[in-house]
Amino acid sequence: MTNGGRGRTAVATNSRTEKGEKPVEAAPIPAPRPIVVERLTHQDVPEICNLFRHVWEPYLAGLPPEVQRAWQPTPLEFTSGMEGVTYFSARRDGKVIGVVGCELADGACHLINLCVESEHRRQGVGTALLQASLEWARHSGARSLWADVLPRFPEASALFSQQQFVDAGTLHRHFWGEDVRQFERLL
Repeated sequence: MTNGGRGRTAVATNSRTEKGEKPVEAAPIPAPRPIVVERLTHQDVPEICNLFRHVWEPYLAGLPPEVQRAWQPTPLEFTSGMEGVTYFSARRDGKVIGVVGCELADGACHLINLCVESEHRRQGVGTALLQASLEWARHSGARSLWADVLPRFPEASALFSQQQFVDAGTLHRHFWGEDVRQFERLL
């Protein structure tokens, strides 16, 4: 049962309700706040670096120090790496909860650094970021989008598959000894 588009309302009934009593209505379940996706600005960099630290910390074990540093950049390091990359951030209630970078090369758009806060996953954040990337890539004249995904991120592989990306194969021991699955979507 919907509540005028503002969320769902659950109705609890008591099988021992006396005649004439009405069922007890539970409080409405609030709908998730909207996701706002926009281009990243330099003012967002410290918040993005905190997002990276928080999201990627559980995945760092066993990776070489170079990778750990790259996944935990300081604001200065991140800003240095922004050259030639267009980043989009996803916000809910003003807080950055996801990010993706788009890098054009040879007529294709390479998606980099896609991450979403764990408590906001499976709520359309990754999909919204990929849609912004698709629109940007089309507008920029790219003929395809592609991403490389490490096996330690099965959620990312599932997201790309759901968004009509094709598993284009695996590069073995490609990224500091880690296998990399490549996903591609033609435009």
